[in-house]
Amino acid sequence: MRLSDAERQDALEALEEHVRTGRLDLDEFGTRSAKVTAARTVSDLEPLFTDLPSPRPSALLPLAPMPGVAQASVKNEIQPSKWLTASAVPIAAVVAIALFFFTRGTFLVFLLPLAVALIMSRRR
Repeated sequence: MRLSDAERQDALEALEEHVRTGRLDLDEFGTRSAKVTAARTVSDLEPLFTDLPSPRPSALLPLAPMPGVAQASVKNEIQPSKWLTASAVPIAAVVAIALFFFTRGTFLVFLLPLAVALIMSRRR
Protein backbone atom coordinates (compact mmCIF):
# COMPACT_ATOMS: atom_id res chain seq x y z
CA MET A 1 0.00 0.00 0.00
CA ARG A 2 1.33 3.46 -0.90
CA LEU A 3 2.24 5.94 1.84
CA SER A 4 0.81 9.41 2.26
CA ASP A 5 2.81 12.45 3.34
CA ALA A 6 1.10 12.30 6.74
CA GLU A 7 2.18 8.68 7.20
CA ARG A 8 5.78 9.55 6.33
CA GLN A 9 5.64 12.42 8.85
CA ASP A 10 4.27 10.02 11.46
CA ALA A 11 7.20 7.66 10.80
CA LEU A 12 9.68 10.53 11.19
CA GLU A 13 8.08 11.52 14.50
CA ALA A 14 8.39 7.91 15.71
CA LEU A 15 12.09 7.93 14.78
CA GLU A 16 12.54 11.25 16.61
CA GLU A 17 11.04 9.68 19.72
CA HIS A 18 13.54 6.84 19.50
CA VAL A 19 16.37 9.39 19.29
CA ARG A 20 15.00 11.19 22.38
CA THR A 21 14.88 7.94 24.35
CA GLY A 22 18.40 6.95 23.26
CA ARG A 23 17.51 3.94 21.12
CA LEU A 24 18.93 5.59 17.99
CA ASP A 25 21.97 7.83 17.64
CA LEU A 26 22.02 10.79 15.25
CA ASP A 27 23.78 8.87 12.47
CA GLU A 28 21.19 6.08 12.54
CA PHE A 29 18.43 8.67 12.67
CA GLY A 30 19.85 10.43 9.61
CA THR A 31 20.08 7.21 7.64
CA ARG A 32 16.63 5.99 8.60
CA SER A 33 14.93 9.36 8.14
CA ALA A 34 16.37 9.60 4.60
CA LYS A 35 14.89 6.16 3.87
CA VAL A 36 11.54 7.24 5.36
CA THR A 37 11.34 10.30 3.11
CA ALA A 38 12.19 8.11 0.09
CA ALA A 39 9.70 5.38 1.07
CA ARG A 40 6.79 4.90 -1.30
CA THR A 41 5.04 1.91 0.28
CA VAL A 42 4.40 0.48 3.73
CA SER A 43 6.78 -2.38 2.96
CA ASP A 44 9.56 0.21 2.51
CA LEU A 45 9.02 1.33 6.13
CA GLU A 46 8.87 -2.10 7.77
CA PRO A 47 12.64 -2.84 7.81
CA LEU A 48 13.32 0.55 9.42
CA PHE A 49 11.30 -0.32 12.53
CA THR A 50 11.81 -4.09 12.96
CA ASP A 51 14.44 -3.64 15.69
CA LEU A 52 12.56 -0.86 17.50
CA PRO A 53 9.75 -1.13 20.07
CA SER A 54 6.82 1.28 20.31
CA PRO A 55 6.16 3.94 19.15
CA ARG A 56 5.68 2.74 15.62
CA PRO A 57 4.17 4.64 12.72
CA SER A 58 0.45 4.13 12.30
CA ALA A 59 1.04 2.76 8.78
CA LEU A 60 2.76 -0.28 10.36
CA LEU A 61 0.02 -1.00 12.89
CA PRO A 62 -2.47 -3.75 12.00
CA LEU A 63 -5.53 -2.44 10.25
CA ALA A 64 -8.92 -2.92 11.83
CA PRO A 65 -11.28 -4.78 9.53
CA MET A 66 -13.65 -2.46 7.71
CA PRO A 67 -17.35 -3.20 8.23
CA GLY A 68 -18.92 -4.92 5.27
CA VAL A 69 -15.58 -5.77 3.61
CA ALA A 70 -14.52 -9.40 3.45
CA GLN A 71 -11.06 -10.03 4.86
CA ALA A 72 -9.35 -12.87 3.02
CA SER A 73 -6.48 -13.22 5.46
CA VAL A 74 -8.51 -12.93 8.67
CA LYS A 75 -10.06 -16.16 9.95
CA ASN A 76 -13.34 -15.78 11.78
CA GLU A 77 -12.90 -18.63 14.22
CA ILE A 78 -15.50 -18.74 16.97
CA GLN A 79 -14.82 -20.73 20.09
CA PRO A 80 -17.51 -23.33 20.87
CA SER A 81 -18.27 -21.84 24.29
CA LYS A 82 -18.83 -18.38 22.79
CA TRP A 83 -20.99 -19.88 20.06
CA LEU A 84 -23.11 -21.70 22.62
CA THR A 85 -23.50 -18.55 24.72
CA ALA A 86 -24.53 -16.48 21.70
CA SER A 87 -26.90 -19.15 20.36
CA ALA A 88 -28.58 -20.32 23.55
CA VAL A 89 -31.52 -17.91 23.54
CA PRO A 90 -32.41 -18.34 19.84
CA ILE A 91 -32.19 -22.12 20.23
CA ALA A 92 -34.42 -21.93 23.31
CA ALA A 93 -36.93 -19.84 21.34
CA VAL A 94 -37.11 -22.46 18.57
CA VAL A 95 -37.50 -25.22 21.15
CA ALA A 96 -40.28 -23.22 22.87
CA ILE A 97 -42.18 -22.82 19.59
CA ALA A 98 -41.85 -26.55 18.89
CA LEU A 99 -43.02 -27.41 22.43
CA PHE A 100 -45.96 -25.04 22.05
CA PHE A 101 -47.27 -27.04 19.11
CA PHE A 102 -46.48 -30.44 20.63
CA THR A 103 -48.05 -29.66 24.02
CA ARG A 104 -51.25 -28.35 22.41
CA GLY A 105 -50.96 -24.67 23.20
CA THR A 106 -49.40 -24.40 26.65
CA PHE A 107 -48.17 -20.80 26.76
CA LEU A 108 -45.82 -21.46 29.68
CA VAL A 109 -43.24 -22.91 27.26
CA PHE A 110 -42.50 -19.34 26.12
CA LEU A 111 -40.90 -18.73 29.51
CA LEU A 112 -38.10 -21.06 28.41
CA PRO A 113 -36.20 -18.43 26.31
CA LEU A 114 -36.57 -15.96 29.18
CA ALA A 115 -35.15 -18.47 31.66
CA VAL A 116 -32.25 -19.28 29.33
CA ALA A 117 -31.54 -15.58 28.85
CA LEU A 118 -31.45 -15.06 32.62
CA ILE A 119 -29.15 -18.04 33.13
CA MET A 120 -26.78 -16.92 30.38
CA SER A 121 -26.64 -13.36 31.74
CA ARG A 122 -25.67 -14.70 35.16
CA ARG A 123 -23.02 -16.89 33.55
CA ARG A 124 -21.24 -13.92 31.97
